[in-house]
Amino acid sequence: MTEERRGAVIIEGKTKIVHEVQGDPGHVLVVNKDRISAWDGARAHDLEGKAAISNATNAKVFTFLEEAGIKTSWVRSCDSTTYIARRCHMVPLEWVTRRVATGSFLRRHTGVSEGYRFTPPKLETFYKDDANHDPQWSEEQVLEAKLDIGGVVIGRNEYDIMAKTTVAVFEVLERAWAALDCALIDMKIEFGIDALTKDILVSDTIDSDSWRLWPAGDKRLMKDKQFYRNMETVTEEGLNQVKRNFQWVADRLDSFIPKPKGLVAVLMGSPSDAAHCEKIRDHCKKLGVPCELRVTSAHKGTQETLAIIAQYEGLGIPVVFVAVAGRSNGLGPVTCANTCCPVINCPPLKPEDAARDVWSSLSLPSGMGCGTVLYPEAAAQSAASILALTDHVIWAKIRAKQLNLWISLKQHDMKMCQTN
Repeated sequence: MTEERRGAVIIEGKTKIVHEVQGDPGHVLVVNKDRISAWDGARAHDLEGKAAISNATNAKVFTFLEEAGIKTSWVRSCDSTTYIARRCHMVPLEWVTRRVATGSFLRRHTGVSEGYRFTPPKLETFYKDDANHDPQWSEEQVLEAKLDIGGVVIGRNEYDIMAKTTVAVFEVLERAWAALDCALIDMKIEFGIDALTKDILVSDTIDSDSWRLWPAGDKRLMKDKQFYRNMETVTEEGLNQVKRNFQWVADRLDSFIPKPKGLVAVLMGSPSDAAHCEKIRDHCKKLGVPCELRVTSAHKGTQETLAIIAQYEGLGIPVVFVAVAGRSNGLGPVTCANTCCPVINCPPLKPEDAARDVWSSLSLPSGMGCGTVLYPEAAAQSAASILALTDHVIWAKIRAKQLNLWISLKQHDMKMCQTN
């Protein structure tokens, strides 16, 4: 982004400035400041280098969310302290998700012990109003306010979409941090209404101002802005420690999207089943799951089948086998009997033979544990769910897929109601 394209200031806050982009009404330029604040600006200090750290943190978090499939306003980083985002009309609400009771929640709910664990996560909303210290709003207050944001009135459907998305964002980030042995205690996000499409998008900035993060689940090791809030007297050394904490977070985020840890091996009994297997691979790809196709027959080449199974077991990574064989399916049971890896049957059934041929996949000898699904998407989803137990990136894609399916149904219902 060149200086010539940096347009007029739209709004300036405590820690960032939002500019128009000349000649591009659909985007804005967000400039981070070397500034840290707390308690609605009652405490604020300059902190050299914070802008770059916040920008890097924000970029890595939003890249992860986008990779998972969650809709956000983030587009790309521009330079070390700025980024481009979709232009949105911001909803004046902070959406807070909590896994562990601490901080202001304890002050507002006397009798709750610190460390109380919310399952499912606790969701709260706060109206953005610095003069009144961002008062908490109930669901009913949000709905009764009938906020008109860029021509979209926040009603039941809009509230539900933001609420569902908030929890999904927290859960995918919680899983990602857990993979790095860090506990995401709580976090806040904001939403915007896309100025052009009217879509509801996760917006604003997500950085170390946005969450509580405790390495190894130990509050004493906190790496978030609470360290700054807790200082009785702000000193230069204290500010330097805040900066080191924030940099620690930004550095750890480099590991948020690791190389895939697992693999799906699709074994087909005949090359004539290739089209069916390619559909499984395509659905695996959408979920970020590496997938390989092999041709082997348990009936006609038993030893070769066993050799292929041993080859994948020797990789030393999580592997899920998908057996694709019609008629008499010996491939799934033979694979299952000779591996400790999960095995899923997905026979390429023809409608006229389905009722007969499926039984060779369903009726297994004792000691067999392979499941059976009928559709390529289901095979990919089942395999991905298994691998997601040890891969937070795949888990995030599955979680985002569930969210997007729910939102799609919600939106179709909204359109249907409008035509009634």
